[in-house]
Amino acid sequence: METPPEQFQPNETTKSEIRNSALVSPRGLFITGTDTGVGKTHVTCLIARQLIAAGVETAAYKPVCSGGVKKHDATAPGMNDVEWDDIIRLSAATGGKWSDETICPQRFLAPLAPPIAAKMEGRIVDFSLLVNGSRQFRGADVLLVEGAGGWLSPLTNSATVADLALELKLPIVIVARAGLGTINHTLLTIESVRARGLPIAGVVLNEVVPPGEDISFHTNGDEIQARGGVPVFGIVPHGAKFDLHQGGQSVTIYWQSLAGPMAEIKSLI
Repeated sequence: METPPEQFQPNETTKSEIRNSALVSPRGLFITGTDTGVGKTHVTCLIARQLIAAGVETAAYKPVCSGGVKKHDATAPGMNDVEWDDIIRLSAATGGKWSDETICPQRFLAPLAPPIAAKMEGRIVDFSLLVNGSRQFRGADVLLVEGAGGWLSPLTNSATVADLALELKLPIVIVARAGLGTINHTLLTIESVRARGLPIAGVVLNEVVPPGEDISFHTNGDEIQARGGVPVFGIVPHGAKFDLHQGGQSVTIYWQSLAGPMAEIKSLI
């Protein structure tokens, strides 16, 4: 895969501007996927760890999460005896500085789309809470917002992940499977993001399964970059903890230069 266009390297003045803007509200990136199970949380943790290694105070926010599992020492089926793997991983990647409730204010038990999982518990997903929860990370320089499921997955009874992204207006990072079929899925997602007027930071390909005999792993990045007109930052190899590769070499992206300011909160119904 060809190396993506060189990322903007800010000078000291620009770095200062980024830090100063964070005193008011953190800049952010919205991480979405072409589908469920493409590795959004894994890639979000990778980005968080690269940012923190660069000295950037980083927080992660997953507005809603479903599919809780009982804790090993659980004694009852109540919410206090359930944990969500995504929240555990995001907390660990950001140093455990924020509570589970801050990282994810709305959590549901069933491994279903959030509005369906909520209905099974006699609850609803509160869109206003999803938006307002992104403002609870005072002190962070960069906030990583991870959507649930794919780009057009249901988020509330009427809204999708795309609707939340449109409300926040952050640059979008698209996570896609690295194998056969990903060109179509990724280009459709790119098209849908652009139709909403949102900026696309780029694409990360994730090896959800080992490449095996699938030779498309070696060419998909180039095709997506050429046809989609967006940078493909690299591939996360299958089984790699937190490593991003370009041409077989480990790379670090200057993610903070790609982060954008969150939109002001509007009155939500």
